Amino acid sequence: MATKMENTGPAVMGLNTHNRQLLGQPKAPSQLGPQTVSSQSGKEPMVTQKPANASQERPGIRFGDDWKKSLQLPAKDSRVKTSDVTATKGNEFEDYCLKRELLMGIFEMGWEKPSPIQEESIPIALSGRDVLARAKNGTGKRGAYLIPLLERIDIKKDHIQAVVIVPTRELALQVSQISIQISKHLGGVKVMATTGGTNLRDDIMRLDEEVHVVIATPGRILDLIKKGIAKVDKVQMMVMDEADKLLSQDFVVIIEDIIGLLSKNRQILLYSATFPISVQKFMAKHLQKPYEINLMEELTLKGITQYYAYVTERQKVHCLNTLFSRLQINQSIIFCNSTQRVELLAKKITQLGYSCFYIHAKMMQEYRNRVFHDFRNGLCRNLVCTDLFTRGIDIQAVNVVINFDFPRNAETYLHRIGRSGRFGHLGLAINLISAEDRFNLKTTEDQLMTDIKPIPGSIDKSLYVAEFHSVNPDCEAEAPQPGEGSEAQ
Repeated sequence: MATKMENTGPAVMGLNTHNRQLLGQPKAPSQLGPQTVSSQSGKEPMVTQKPANASQERPGIRFGDDWKKSLQLPAKDSRVKTSDVTATKGNEFEDYCLKRELLMGIFEMGWEKPSPIQEESIPIALSGRDVLARAKNGTGKRGAYLIPLLERIDIKKDHIQAVVIVPTRELALQVSQISIQISKHLGGVKVMATTGGTNLRDDIMRLDEEVHVVIATPGRILDLIKKGIAKVDKVQMMVMDEADKLLSQDFVVIIEDIIGLLSKNRQILLYSATFPISVQKFMAKHLQKPYEINLMEELTLKGITQYYAYVTERQKVHCLNTLFSRLQINQSIIFCNSTQRVELLAKKITQLGYSCFYIHAKMMQEYRNRVFHDFRNGLCRNLVCTDLFTRGIDIQAVNVVINFDFPRNAETYLHRIGRSGRFGHLGLAINLISAEDRFNLKTTEDQLMTDIKPIPGSIDKSLYVAEFHSVNPDCEAEAPQPGEGSEAQ
């Protein structure tokens, strides 16, 4: 079934014709696994942690008690993990002298032991020293900076004490939700997420109240600072997540302006999977004797198996349909190189009978939030997107990434395939290669020192499938039966 992608008219955003599911309809989310938290849908509000009375929630806890017995732990994740996260020194979170209330939040997130990047980073960040950390996608960088950040927050002080800057709105929402989950027992840590595309008046009202941590995109936080709304003169810690992107030409001028408005005694933490020359220049200019961490002896994740399929442009949709029928997909992310192709492909996938959402930067923010929220909660199996979704998005149910359009550079390829195989789990990356992509494929292999193999007739499920179920049962129940073009279950 060789199908050419044609412009058949605009797809209806959020409407799944096969499941008759409209994104705006409320639907109970399914379980996503141990490290998943629900983000708010609709607009992108500030999320604050209301003061909690620990004694009311845990009335039986007294000094000397085994407080771990009272924790509400998620189901244990028994999936196989690679050495990217298991090759640790054997440390425990308790070894870092963290507040008991913070430890409670960490364990209730399902984080049992620190990963290598967390082992290296947490004690240094707690000491107040600048950090330049390089680690692979999906190995725990969020926890590596959020744990020391929240540990150092003094809830008795009613001013902004930490700022986390991220390149995308979706990542800002995700980081704020993780912050709230970890800090829920700390008794009053207030976290605010603010990004472009939302009402500035709402942010003014929120910042008029007590805020300890601000998680923001660069343009919005600079705007709030310059207007005198966000007071950052007492900020003690600034984190740059996905630092390579933040120091690219798109953001570097804004970042420089923000740094200039902070106290000279601030601590700066930089985290990324890749560190180009721009990061080195920034480090020399703004960081004071930074502690450098490099856990990137190999660039690509060990748990991700990579294949390519050589096809013509007209054969791509047919090839994708074949993959859907033969692979055991829990959730998949499918990348295109333009917003127009994202919408066209999403419509084609829906016409083939598969549940499919799409997301790109030109969509209204409230729709982006809803798609991101619902996909994370397992309401749909497949997501088509642009490179908007390559930065830091952590959805552990994703076990397959498909590059419908091969990326233009090796760095983008690395971030795309890193959406699968999160936190040391197994993943599969499949690249649809046309004649024009052959040079980029060879360049990517050389630069990343990796081997992308031709796709075999049958792919061993043990390479990318583990016992982990997250997709909403309604999605599976309404899918076509095997033999009718459905995904193999």
